[in-house]
Amino acid sequence: MLKKKTQTKESLNTKLLINLDILKERFSFGLNNDFSIRLITAKFNKHELCLAYYASLVNSDKIEQTIIQPLLEQGGDSLFDVVTAESITKIKELEELDDHINNGKVVLIIDGESFGHSIDVAQFQHRDISQSENESVVRGPKESFTESLHVNISLIRKQIRNRELITEVQKVGKRSKQDVQLMYLNSIVNDQLLDEIRSKLTQLDVDNVQNIELLEQFIEERPYSIFPTILYTERPDNAATYIDKGHVVLLMDSSAACLILPITFWAFIHNAEDRYARFLYGNFTRLIRFIALFFTSMISALYVALSNFHSEMIPPDLLFAVTAARERVPFPLIIEVLIMEIAFELIREAGIRIPNPLGPTIGIVGALILGQAAVEANIISPIIVIVSALSGLTSFAISDPSFNFTVRITRFIFIISAGFFGMFSLMIAFTLWFMYGASLKSFGVPYFAPLSPTYKSNSDTYFRKAIKKEKWRPGYLLPKDLQSSRTFERGKTK
Repeated sequence: MLKKKTQTKESLNTKLLINLDILKERFSFGLNNDFSIRLITAKFNKHELCLAYYASLVNSDKIEQTIIQPLLEQGGDSLFDVVTAESITKIKELEELDDHINNGKVVLIIDGESFGHSIDVAQFQHRDISQSENESVVRGPKESFTESLHVNISLIRKQIRNRELITEVQKVGKRSKQDVQLMYLNSIVNDQLLDEIRSKLTQLDVDNVQNIELLEQFIEERPYSIFPTILYTERPDNAATYIDKGHVVLLMDSSAACLILPITFWAFIHNAEDRYARFLYGNFTRLIRFIALFFTSMISALYVALSNFHSEMIPPDLLFAVTAARERVPFPLIIEVLIMEIAFELIREAGIRIPNPLGPTIGIVGALILGQAAVEANIISPIIVIVSALSGLTSFAISDPSFNFTVRITRFIFIISAGFFGMFSLMIAFTLWFMYGASLKSFGVPYFAPLSPTYKSNSDTYFRKAIKKEKWRPGYLLPKDLQSSRTFERGKTK
């Protein structure tokens, strides 16, 4: 049997010229115009040294002021006495050298030393902090994440000022190694959950994971499921709320959002503003959201089922009106509904892709003109326009983009099923849909918890309690500290 050769990690050489040749070969110096090498002689030890970095990733002013000028003008006993940069790290292996340069660091190599120094002067370009476009709120913080990892971490730390808040780095990607930051409260998070997430990240066998949106698809357990099992959010306050409950947040550069896991079905119905509004106001909007969920997924299917198979359940006057409106329509009822639903989806998609100033106008006007023209041409009946508009507009109450797709796909499943045997086939489809959702798990957590199975929690599945009565973290996470707050009465702990 042939023995496998163990891969030995290459190290830097003590001779600067050899290290220069290695750098030039590894980073295609001359061909790669972005890669820069600068040679200088340090005053403190009279040795020649080189600086290697990507010019597009670093702050050139910072390099000049904190590295080059001190090396040329100041004396001292060691490099640490001369260079005034904030972070200096020793590196010995070539693989480390690659990672540091690719992450916007300057690598400094001195003649006669078999190691280098990595100095953090990174300056990745990113947008300024702005409002979230997909998760807007009336009351509450307006800040949203940007494409800068350091800015996003600072936004969460501004919400949770706790020394137990950990930011742990995991590398993903074989060829292009990207940093994934795990943020969690060490005194609360379940260790088994944390180990499972780490395992998922370390087992990724892929060349490159560019952003958090791609990472979500790599680590989800059921990629072909219509139900999302990871929460995607653009709001730092929302992420901070889940961290405080015992969840884990994943962040990456180049993504103006984060991933929250594990998650349950109810998280996609709830909204951050539910807690910012007063008790009755927050629960009223949540009730509206549940009603919207029912209408957007069921109203078109119910109309098909009742009109085709259970017309005796429709009041006679309404039935006569519906029949008269459909008298000259040549298509079966289910075809009518599908035509309008597909047309609504086309208008919605076109409105997203059209430039912002024109999108809302064209979307609304296009829908009105299309519906009116279709009715006048006897392609569809007026009642179908009302049903489809109600079905489509209520879907906008579901703010989460992933779950919004779930609801829209579910609507078509229910419409088609209602076209077979009416309410009987529709209820069978709904039961199978519900059973499938109940079978899902998000990193070991049942999808419909804490409703089924039951766990100790604040019982805010449907409606939340008053803030003063929220005392428990979600029991399905098995946190180290289940009690989130303690009540006080006359200066004594209950």
